[in-house]
Amino acid sequence: QLQLVESGGGLVQPGGSLRLSCAASGISLDRYGIGWFRQAPGKEREGVSCISSSGDSTNYADSVKGRFTISRDNAKNTVFLQMNSLKPEDTAIYYCARVLYRCSAYTASPIIGSWGQGTQVTVSS
Repeated sequence: QLQLVESGGGLVQPGGSLRLSCAASGISLDRYGIGWFRQAPGKEREGVSCISSSGDSTNYADSVKGRFTISRDNAKNTVFLQMNSLKPEDTAIYYCARVLYRCSAYTASPIIGSWGQGTQVTVSS
């Protein structure tokens, strides 16, 4: 099955920033809402943010509102997650996926396809 490829993770100090990318080849992402999810060690995967196919609607988890910004460049077939003011509790593997439902319900939505490898984000001093 088609998988999306996440990149941009790394080790950053608290208060720092990272920009994650989500890309696909062989399929156009502009038909799909795209969600970012994360899974910390010992915890369940949780929704972080979602952007509609057109980009005119976005949703965020309360824990990241005001710090993270989701965007997309359909011409480049890529979705981004700009993460600012990072905290140690943001440490997790971050995944992107096509969501079946509207972004307003992305945390409960099945994904289309399978999970990719994700990208590790570690926030530590």
